[in-house]
Amino acid sequence: MIKKVVFFAFWMVSISLFASEPTSFYDFKVKSISGTDVSLSAYKGKVVLVVNTASKCGLTPQYEGLEDLYQQYGAEGFVILAFPCNQFLGQEPGTAEEIQEFCTTKYNVTFPLFEKVKVNGDDTHPLYVFLKTKQALEGKNDIRWNFEKFLIDRKGNVVKRFSPKTKPEDLKTDIKALL
Repeated sequence: MIKKVVFFAFWMVSISLFASEPTSFYDFKVKSISGTDVSLSAYKGKVVLVVNTASKCGLTPQYEGLEDLYQQYGAEGFVILAFPCNQFLGQEPGTAEEIQEFCTTKYNVTFPLFEKVKVNGDDTHPLYVFLKTKQALEGKNDIRWNFEKFLIDRKGNVVKRFSPKTKPEDLKTDIKALL
């Protein structure tokens, strides 16, 4: 009888551990740039573009193109989620307040910004671990640089990954296909 109870307890703990593993984009919680917890389930039914960003990078002007995409398709259910990252030559050294100020004043960004994250290495944010396992880029999983992009469909499936040099305007066909 004790063996059955122990086995049952072990089985229940195992199920709860597996159930807690994120299986969907919507299973993640992240922190906004202001530190508020945000469940990605808030974006169910939307087409989402996740981008790791930086303020002092040669690709930083992509903020302008990203905002244009957001303005053009936001009303149709498209959203961009920007995750600042300082892992590439220290090109995002600012505080959350400095990043937000830079994005809103220099590029008039209105899409959601989140806390600075790590996208590679031992401390990779769990969301980026998930994204990279769902969509390799040219056979590689590591994020190569700032402004690498992941496109997620309305059902939460990671459907495409774009290199950092892919310009936001070059994403229009893929975004329209999912809207």
